Amino acid sequence: MSRGWWLKQIHTWHWISAAVALAGMLMFALTGLTLNHADLIPATPRVVDRGGKLQPSLLSLVQKSPSASDAPLPAVVARAVAGEVGLDPAGRAAEWNEGEVYVAMPRAGGDAWVSIDRMSGEIKSETTDQGLIASLNDLHKGRNTGLVWRLFIDAFAAAVLLFSGTGLLLLQFHANHRKKTWPLVGAGVAIPLLLLIFFVH
Repeated sequence: MSRGWWLKQIHTWHWISAAVALAGMLMFALTGLTLNHADLIPATPRVVDRGGKLQPSLLSLVQKSPSASDAPLPAVVARAVAGEVGLDPAGRAAEWNEGEVYVAMPRAGGDAWVSIDRMSGEIKSETTDQGLIASLNDLHKGRNTGLVWRLFIDAFAAAVLLFSGTGLLLLQFHANHRKKTWPLVGAGVAIPLLLLIFFVH
């Protein structure tokens, strides 16, 4: 296959990967800045407390100890909790102790939890929202974002690798006509390496 054919293929995959990764690259670049300067960005957490009570018919389901200490709440109890406080603990690991069942429900940009008193059936919950910037920062890190978002990050990373790899090949193709190509590439490698060696401790 000719050089021209390869060049056309690389150009095609370069712009396709750039188009696919564009929104992600903008978001990750922006959140890279917000993470790097998190101490300069004010945040006012918003905390919401709610309460409720299990129906007497469900109380026996939380009074009975499960086979595992981290067993999720029974499905019918989880639905009742969601109806009372607006947080759905279904399928999440719970902490069962003598007095209560506690379910942690962390999420991007905040936190939440639900507890049930095993004797009285009293339900307590708390939701903390750290704001938009905190949510975006957690999306950047894949923190408390769930499987689908982590899979998106993997796909995005693959698109960026394709974009970068085809960009490197295009530099190779055009380097003979652009004498500054490899010195600039070398500088792009050397500068962060020197910063790591001399300034990162």
